[in-house]
Amino acid sequence: MRILLVEDDPALSLGVARGLGREGWQVDVLDDGEQAMTEGVMGQYDLGILDLGLPRRDGMEVLRHWRAKGIRMPVLLLTARDELSDRVQGLDAGADDYLVKPFDLPELLARVRALKRRAQGRIDEVLQCGDLKLDLAHRELTHQGQRIALSPRELALTELLMQKSGRVVSKDSIVARMSSWEADFSENSVEVYVHRLRKRFATMGVVIRTVRGFGYLMEAAAANGDDAPAT
Repeated sequence: MRILLVEDDPALSLGVARGLGREGWQVDVLDDGEQAMTEGVMGQYDLGILDLGLPRRDGMEVLRHWRAKGIRMPVLLLTARDELSDRVQGLDAGADDYLVKPFDLPELLARVRALKRRAQGRIDEVLQCGDLKLDLAHRELTHQGQRIALSPRELALTELLMQKSGRVVSKDSIVARMSSWEADFSENSVEVYVHRLRKRFATMGVVIRTVRGFGYLMEAAAANGDDAPAT
């Protein structure tokens, strides 16, 4: 998938581009609204990530220009404006989703994956492990219909484990998925987050097993309640 990232904050732009690159996506980066108007129309992109506060032309103007020219790629807006009116204005202008700064990189990557699925016609995709369900379109985790509140990183790790439900997920792949531009997510951090999720899911019929030397495996708990770590 080819992505056009338009963001004038160099550090943020670099971090987002690296994160998207680790997911296997090709990223072209611009820092100017005037350039984005032309490139978004001339280039062949599968998705756009567009900051609202750009030099020369703001993101809202760029978005309206793209839509007026018939460009239908999904667009994720990045904005420091958390006012309802700004969000409504962006969605009305043709944005498909928005993310308010500051944000965690795993949340942005999850939203990009959701937009990709939506563009492919898989709007209502739901992951399930036992009675635990993750609605990928709405980023909502539930257990027997009750919503479970998780932090963006906890939710991102849950998504990764549920995608591979019944299979081992290596520590390296978790670190790669969860790292942000601060590069502050280590193997020790993985252990901390896994421990948190184990506690959250302990009474929900879902276990996260440690497969020593390999990584972690999420699965529905056995009928006898055995949740001892795998070896």
